[in-house]
Amino acid sequence: MSDTKQQRKSEDVTRSRSVERLVAGQATSDGAGVKLTRVLTQPLQRRLDPFLMLDAFGSNDPGDYIAGFPDHPHRGFETVTYMIAGRMRHRDSAGHEGLLENGGVQWMTAGSGVVHSELPEQEEGVMEGFQLWLNLPGRDKMCAPWYRDFAAGDLPTFTTGAGAEVTVIAGESHGVAGAVTRDATAPLYLDIHLPAGARFAQSLPAGHNAFVYVYRGDASVGGTRVAVQRMAILANDAAADGVVIEAGEAPARVLLIAGQPLGEPIAQYGPFVMNTQAEIHQALADYRDGRFAPIAG
Repeated sequence: MSDTKQQRKSEDVTRSRSVERLVAGQATSDGAGVKLTRVLTQPLQRRLDPFLMLDAFGSNDPGDYIAGFPDHPHRGFETVTYMIAGRMRHRDSAGHEGLLENGGVQWMTAGSGVVHSELPEQEEGVMEGFQLWLNLPGRDKMCAPWYRDFAAGDLPTFTTGAGAEVTVIAGESHGVAGAVTRDATAPLYLDIHLPAGARFAQSLPAGHNAFVYVYRGDASVGGTRVAVQRMAILANDAAADGVVIEAGEAPARVLLIAGQPLGEPIAQYGPFVMNTQAEIHQALADYRDGRFAPIAG
């Protein structure tokens, strides 16, 4: 599955999308008290359809993460967990289990419903990563749950002529297909490591919503400086055919995420995301009545 790093020509982008707004994110906690920053919050779900949430977590203090995320349910969407550093064990009621380690990705389709846990397998050191929630179209919300772990070495990568090192988690970039594709939402998920002053260009379909999150250094996105730990929502400019990202005077690391909006109603109650309130009530009843099977010991 891995694509050997090599020199590749930049995609042609004649006009970059501009930055519509910058978002700082909100400090919060989830699970059993894991401290994190919620970058993509619920009020942005319609604007960044099909994406529902992006959490960034990172700490070398075990007190911030050691309790992890004990058993909890999901229905109606997908979770994409990208581990920059650390070890996290996943178990779910559909019988899946895996260990997420440095540079790895866990892709889980909750579909009709799973109960799962995500618990650290470390007592010290840095734990850092991201969890993205990707919506499912109404026709797929009750599909069978699906899960896959990708070790760092299984993720396709390439290096541009400018020295940008890119991991393609989903979608396609510069002729390299990512680890996962989805027809309905067509997600693009890139982790881009830019040397100081380096430039990276990525074509984007005009109708897709897109954003950039800078997690090391700072970068210029479509000509606007974006500081570390800031998300830049990209304008939906019909005349633009992509985005150009440039590192500042120091190396930068950024996530570029884009996808095809579903344009469907979004009804969310905590870990359940459906199209109607009636479907939310049904999800609550199904979970309460044990139709989400508990994790086997």
